[in-house]
Formats: sequence, C-alpha cells, structure tokens
Amino acid sequence: MTKAKGYTQADMDEVSDNPEWTKATDAQAKSFEETFPDIARRMRGPQKAPIKKQVTLRLDARIVDHFKANGKGWQIRMNEALAKAAGVPPDRKKESKAAR
Repeated sequence: MTKAKGYTQADMDEVSDNPEWTKATDAQAKSFEETFPDIARRMRGPQKAPIKKQVTLRLDARIVDHFKANGKGWQIRMNEALAKAAGVPPDRKKESKAAR
C-alpha cells in the first residue's frame, strides 16, 4: 500500500477494512455474471453496429415535457419527430421490427 499524502501507514491500517488481495483470493473470485446472473442477463450488451450517437442537447422544458407526457418511449418519439422535421427517411430496420 502506498503512503497517502499526510497519512502514516498506521493511519491507513486503522481505516482499511479490505483484506489484502492474494493469488488465492484471485483464484476464488467470480465474475459479475456468475455472482449476479439475473442482473447480468438484464443488462444490454455492446451494440454490434452502433447506429445511435450520444449527444448533449439543451431543449425547452415544455418540449421535453410534451414528449414525456405520453410515457415510456419518449426519446424514440422525439427522434422520429426530429427525423421527420429534418426530412430524413424512416429507419427501415425499425419499420420491419414494428411489422412483426
């Protein structure tokens, strides 16, 4: 353990409740998926071919409230409205999934 600025090794030992990590504890360690299979199954994996782009955007509260008022899926509805306003054709993959 490295000495933190202003603290002695005795200080660090006093507040440390984590046991030392050894090869034996490493061998006993389990992955997140093994330890919490129910949670791990619900988590979304990485996209194979990302088609969305994360952005930060400031919108009027009334616009966000309008889309959120109809409940779950408000971000999808907002994306569709923006695509329509921009004259971008609809995503064919989503249309085929909706038809199923």
